[in-house]
Amino acid sequence: MTAETSQTLDRGLRVLKLLADTDHGLTVTELSNKLGVNRTVVYRLLATLEQHALVRRDLGGRARVGLGVLRLGRQVHPLVREAALPALRSLAEDVGATAHLTLVDGTEALAVAVVEPSWTDYHVAYRTGFRHPLDRGAAGRAILMGRGPDHELGPGYVLTHGELEAGASGAAAPVLGVSGIEGSVGVVMLSEVVPEQVGTRVVRAAHEVADALR
Repeated sequence: MTAETSQTLDRGLRVLKLLADTDHGLTVTELSNKLGVNRTVVYRLLATLEQHALVRRDLGGRARVGLGVLRLGRQVHPLVREAALPALRSLAEDVGATAHLTLVDGTEALAVAVVEPSWTDYHVAYRTGFRHPLDRGAAGRAILMGRGPDHELGPGYVLTHGELEAGASGAAAPVLGVSGIEGSVGVVMLSEVVPEQVGTRVVRAAHEVADALR
């Protein structure tokens, strides 16, 4: 801690991070031990965070992340979209296909940014807000690939055909190494086969988006 920082705010943020990393919540004693402060301090932190709906406590006294965090999280998408747009525009223009950034939203993949190429006669329509299961379509499959060691093997991208739209093919690569972000960058095109160079270009775009978000 330095003279310019707030110890109380720092502790409150650490509480939120600790709660976000557990599925079962934490007791006051557990938080006290992890933070290295007494239980009275933890009680005060939790009471303040509860007032803002950032923390909730169940009947057993275990603290969990509250719904107020979701309201804050909704404001993240515009920031992520803005940071990713330059890389997506470049990808769409280079490949001549609709480019998109897709993030995890629960059990679904959610398109949060879409850029269409400016010079093609036709392209696949793909809208911001489009949702689909994680295990269908290149974008979702790339996210699942990024969760395991498979992304370290092979070309680093996923190709699909006709899984979300008849006649359309997709290529996507996971966005890796960005804390708090789980997503993929991809393109969708009207083609039976996605050229190999498109897959490698998508991987490069995913790296560019990751760099912009770090």
